[in-house]
Amino acid sequence: MNAVTTSWPGLHVDRPSFSAVAESELDSVHRYLLFLTGNRAVAEDLTGETFEKAFRAWRRFDPGRGTPRVWLCRIARSTALDHFRAEERRRRREERYARGAPAVGEPELGPGALEAALARLSPAEREVVALRVLLELDGPTAARVLGISATACSTRLSRALKRLEEMMSDARD
Repeated sequence: MNAVTTSWPGLHVDRPSFSAVAESELDSVHRYLLFLTGNRAVAEDLTGETFEKAFRAWRRFDPGRGTPRVWLCRIARSTALDHFRAEERRRRREERYARGAPAVGEPELGPGALEAALARLSPAEREVVALRVLLELDGPTAARVLGISATACSTRLSRALKRLEEMMSDARD
């Protein structure tokens, strides 16, 4: 592992480089998050978010207080808990919306097909499409509105647009 020598007050410590730590611990952190979430796509998103946070905080990492793996796992756990809280808030919003939203029928062919396809998206998918496409918010801003990471926002938008494309293709057939 690449290391740089750092002088801490009264202590002389070899401090590994961030790239060396990231390379050696990436799989471990990903496995930890996969175990916590049970979902490969979410674990991948959270792993990226974890290492982004770790990179920003690297100058505050103190090797005298613990190993890089433990430090990264603490960041990963915090990131996962934030994700679970955001998903719970999203689920409650969707349930409130579903209780107040009228039932939607089968998609129409012709001029109303797009509207019908949009109505068949989940409330979370419609919300991200509305923010990014209709309101033209950039990714980080839409993510802040949704209370999710920019990566999760981008993933949600991509999946929603893919579903819309599939539904529109089916409506044409």
